[in-house]
Amino acid sequence: MPRRPYKNFFASLKGERKGPRLGAPRFKSRKDARQSIRFTANARWSVTGNGRLSLPKIGAVKVTWSRTLPTTPTSVTVVKDAAGRYFASFAIDTDPAADATRMPNSGQAVGIDLGLTHFTILDDGTKIDSPRFLRRVEKKLKQAQRELSRKQKGSKNREKARLKVARAHARVADARREFHHQLSTKLIRENQAIGMEDLAVNALARTRLAKSVHDAGWSQFVAMLVYKANRYGRTLTKVGRFVPTSRTCSYCGHVDGPKPLHIREWTCPACGALLDRDINSARNVKRAAGLAVSACGAPIRPELVLAQRNEAGSHGFPPEGRAA
Repeated sequence: MPRRPYKNFFASLKGERKGPRLGAPRFKSRKDARQSIRFTANARWSVTGNGRLSLPKIGAVKVTWSRTLPTTPTSVTVVKDAAGRYFASFAIDTDPAADATRMPNSGQAVGIDLGLTHFTILDDGTKIDSPRFLRRVEKKLKQAQRELSRKQKGSKNREKARLKVARAHARVADARREFHHQLSTKLIRENQAIGMEDLAVNALARTRLAKSVHDAGWSQFVAMLVYKANRYGRTLTKVGRFVPTSRTCSYCGHVDGPKPLHIREWTCPACGALLDRDINSARNVKRAAGLAVSACGAPIRPELVLAQRNEAGSHGFPPEGRAA
């Protein structure tokens, strides 16, 4: 067994490794839900002329290609998931010049607030609803899991029932991943600088909202934004989770008292502005991140200027949010 798993395990026991405590390493099993194997250049694998994947000791395998390979890959990893599907993942070297051509500088900046009712709220007032992929198929999934629990362990019928549950979960995960990819790519393409709140997802996943938090998949979405921003030369700034973005008025900067989750709108006692909780939070995230974009596409950080009582709508935000 490789040394790294044991090294991480003992470092976790001593408290030298950050994050949750790791368990002892274990060998792979043919009964594991997910299996993978990696072939490097020395393994003599190749992509044949008719579009098949030739693997050692296996031969030519028919492949449904999701896209053409831009360059010659250095390795391939074949993965079998819990639903019995096989995937081939290729490692290639990307060209920074080609990436810059695909994603030119946009000259825009955006503040993002993540939620459950609305998955993403932008500082310009745009709200993108949460698809709730798991909630939509929860009834059918419960029925499939109930059938699985009634099958005898080790029987062929139990394996068929297990595959049925795994395929249902795979469809949910695929739909969620596709939604995250499309939305993250859209935000990266349209904005040169992005500001977002650094959420404590692990802590939120231990509350009564755990199922909704897992269904939203915030961690996967943020991870996509991070690597796409690094690849295409965007600026992604995370605001500290203790910044009171939901309690601060985005017009005058007044910090009000705590706001329970059921309060979706509130009126600022200092300037009288009627504030939408989510949009107000997205604007404060953008301001706390200090994001703006110059004409050449470079991110800049403007100074925070507080508005006067009678000038609440004069600093870049529409005045229609003010109370009459």
